[in-house]
Amino acid sequence: MRILLATDAWEPQVNGVVRTLTRVVDEMRAMGHQVEIISPDQFPTVPLPTYSEIKLAVGAYEPVQEKFKSFEPEAIHIATEGPVGLAARRVCMEWKLPFTTSYHTRFPEYVSARLPVPLAAGYAYMKWFHKPSGRMMVATETMREELERHGFRNISAWSRGVDTEMFHPRRPDETDVFAHLPRPIFLNVGRVAVEKNIEAFACLDLPGTKVVVGDGPQKAELEAKYPDVVFTGAKFGEELAAHFNSADVFVFPSLTDTFGLVILEAMATGSPVAGFNAPGPADIVPGSGAGVLAPGRTDGLREACIACLDLDRKQVRRFAETFSWRACAEQFVKNLEPYPEPEKTRFWRRLRRLARLRRRREAA
Repeated sequence: MRILLATDAWEPQVNGVVRTLTRVVDEMRAMGHQVEIISPDQFPTVPLPTYSEIKLAVGAYEPVQEKFKSFEPEAIHIATEGPVGLAARRVCMEWKLPFTTSYHTRFPEYVSARLPVPLAAGYAYMKWFHKPSGRMMVATETMREELERHGFRNISAWSRGVDTEMFHPRRPDETDVFAHLPRPIFLNVGRVAVEKNIEAFACLDLPGTKVVVGDGPQKAELEAKYPDVVFTGAKFGEELAAHFNSADVFVFPSLTDTFGLVILEAMATGSPVAGFNAPGPADIVPGSGAGVLAPGRTDGLREACIACLDLDRKQVRRFAETFSWRACAEQFVKNLEPYPEPEKTRFWRRLRRLARLRRRREAA
């Protein structure tokens, strides 16, 4: 199948959405599908206000049209609600092409955490964006229920995977990257930004050492405010995996993520996860033997962290092994069905005929 993916989140951005999309694209290509990516690196960009690391595409609409024409997709997926996603959505609406979307971030909460924008306004935009979608893919049942309460429809499940070869328990011949720090090690990994609620972790009175791995707009502020917390900056690949497997507990305080891929990455290394009872952790942790959740969304995180120290790291790893990227990609492709109807084939045939007629007129 010829699959077109339009996304505002792509390399060189470093986050769970990008890791998910790049891995799923790799798996789909390995399955024999042709995948065309439309991403911000193909356009002039401007930095996102309050978060300069994220680049927003400028003038994407006409180039996106040309991408559609040249690739002639059989399935179209719009992964994000930014400029690239908006351009692809506009093309689909104007040309009457079916498409699917996905909900990766609690966008209204994300915006409200940064700007004086009411949650209702954020949800109104999101409902407008996703309403024409044949299927809106979400990562967890909790997220589905929450979005249905806000009036969203056509929601389908799309889970996540983890690279259990990259993220593995520390072997006897591997270095403990935290050997120089007092134990136990409580670790957080991700963007150091207000919507990640990292301060709820940084302020905890915990034994041992709190470590934050990642960069972001709130890093300097939190470093100054919490000198007892070790901020390492961003880590990648095997070095990142070593930080996960050298930790005693992984702490995930975010309330805005829809899944939290780092949860699975931590579990794959054997590090149990402490978090709040929020979408993502609430769908992964309970009953897994791989973590402990605080009873609410504002307190109890310290107690969850301490309780994680008693969990069996082998059981944590076994639970993570039940997730795979191939299964994630297969579920994504299934959500693209039904496959193209004859009307879409006729559309592309008609578009090619019009293009030939235009070229003949220009040549004449």
